Amino acid sequence: MTHITRNAASTSFALPIASAVHHLVAAVVNWNDARVTRKALSRLTDRELNDIGLVRGDIDDVAR
Repeated sequence: MTHITRNAASTSFALPIASAVHHLVAAVVNWNDARVTRKALSRLTDRELNDIGLVRGDIDDVAR
């Protein structure tokens, strides 16, 4: 039978790494969402943007 021993050092080392990976993944997801939003808004005509209360110069601000 296999026995795994955990100690405080291995646990305290793993938590910051897991947290950093989580934050990195969240940042990539947020960046991609903003990219998709910018792309979708950029495809709209000026009239369509005006219908939703935007001008072309607002796209980067909205996508953040």
